[in-house]
Amino acid sequence: MILNHVSVGTQNLTLAIQFYDAVLATLSIARSHHIENIAAAYGEQFEFWVGHPCENPATSGNGTHIAFNAPSQQAVDSFYHAAMEQGAQCEGKPGLRPEYGETYYAAFVRDLDGNKIEAVHF
Repeated sequence: MILNHVSVGTQNLTLAIQFYDAVLATLSIARSHHIENIAAAYGEQFEFWVGHPCENPATSGNGTHIAFNAPSQQAVDSFYHAAMEQGAQCEGKPGLRPEYGETYYAAFVRDLDGNKIEAVHF
């Protein structure tokens, strides 16, 4: 991995933690750190963070998305369904994406703050 960590902003940390706890659990990714009223981290090395921005309100980036590795196609499906149950917006139902590779199986959603995330297995 070439990155140390990535972060997304949220307007409501409590709801964001609830969302990411449920959705990332489908990929066997657990919350590993929590700073009250500031941020939460996921993964053994705190690779993914969600939190309040330092100054301005949180916004999602145009063209930005974060892809999480999934251990199986079934995990991608579970990720998608858990995200939908938590109020995510669909950006691409689970399925093969041959334009990215013959066995690239993924699902895309926007979280409660509009951040685009993906689960992928290939």
